[in-house]
Amino acid sequence: MRIGILSAAAKAYSTKRLKAAAKQRGHTVKVIDYLKYSIFMAENQSALFMEGKKAAKLDAVIPRIGASATVFGSAVVRQFEQMGIYALNGSYAIGIARDKLRTIQVLGRHGIGIPPTACVHSKDSILPAVQMVGGDPVIIKLLQGTQGVGVILAESTKSAEAIIETLQIAQQNVLIQKFVSESRGRDIRAFVVGDRVVAAMRRTAQGDEFRSNVHRGGLTEAVQLSKEYVETAIRAAHIIGLHVAGVDILESDEGPKVMEVNASPGLEGIEEATGVDVADAIIAYLEEQVLFPHFEISERLALSRDFAIYELPITATSILAKKTLEESALAQKGIQVLCIIRKGNALSNPAPSEKALPGDLLLCYGQKGSLKTLLPQRLKRLMKNETQNEA
Repeated sequence: MRIGILSAAAKAYSTKRLKAAAKQRGHTVKVIDYLKYSIFMAENQSALFMEGKKAAKLDAVIPRIGASATVFGSAVVRQFEQMGIYALNGSYAIGIARDKLRTIQVLGRHGIGIPPTACVHSKDSILPAVQMVGGDPVIIKLLQGTQGVGVILAESTKSAEAIIETLQIAQQNVLIQKFVSESRGRDIRAFVVGDRVVAAMRRTAQGDEFRSNVHRGGLTEAVQLSKEYVETAIRAAHIIGLHVAGVDILESDEGPKVMEVNASPGLEGIEEATGVDVADAIIAYLEEQVLFPHFEISERLALSRDFAIYELPITATSILAKKTLEESALAQKGIQVLCIIRKGNALSNPAPSEKALPGDLLLCYGQKGSLKTLLPQRLKRLMKNETQNEA
């Protein structure tokens, strides 16, 4: 297999380890500075050029996109996807992971434990936001930052207000996050590859430093995670859409709280702390997945304007509650249930005998006219009001 490692740092530990692991497993591998690519698009044409010449053909790419080059780097990954080449982490997922606010929004919606978090734009909203997350002290984070850069501990509400105002003057958007005191200076890095946590370590800050990042001098030790922490890490990575991720988790009294999901996690700290060959695990997973390239489903659906995908929540009063899919007669209406989301787990391609239970979320595909008959009453009222307004 011809593998391209998209990295602007050929001498970095992670890049060298991935290259060595790929070679060890018999692949042809090349480290490519993605910043030197030129992206070309025309009708029915997608190509990449390097210094005026068409880029070498690849079977798969491993993105190692730097935080400062997220926009262009993601565009390069997207171009590979458009060309039908498998990207280990897709451009869409990389974009979500690089935006801390978006990551928190997505994880919170799907029931993943997260520290209470607020984001404000108005100066008058700062103090209420601090109270909303539980009062001082609070953590203030830049929306885009890595290795602990842009993470500040504000011991008092007044200092939080001063810090946020200063950052806003510099046109920096920030998050205000509850400080989990019982986890001060300590967190878990779970390294997810596919459906497994292949390695995990605890990072502990030194001295007065509250940030536990290895780049900040934090000490590391291997750790065996409980089932709850393993499931949280895997679900967080999958919800963001990442196949390979470093999931940072706080050990709170209420259970695991995900702080961040990293799309290009470093290998040095985790391999040294655990002794696990994480690079080999990544290449092995790539071998399994290369036949299934990413594509944007909304683009495909745009070709069928009368069809849509709809997330149908099942409540206790729903007409589908406690009925099997066969009894619900959805198939006869031309509606396919692609997946049932139940308690955070996905049941794909469910059998006709599977029941829809209260609390389930059914991912349905079908004609819009048929899907409208399944809408909750509040949405039906909205549709009725819109129709009346148009009249």
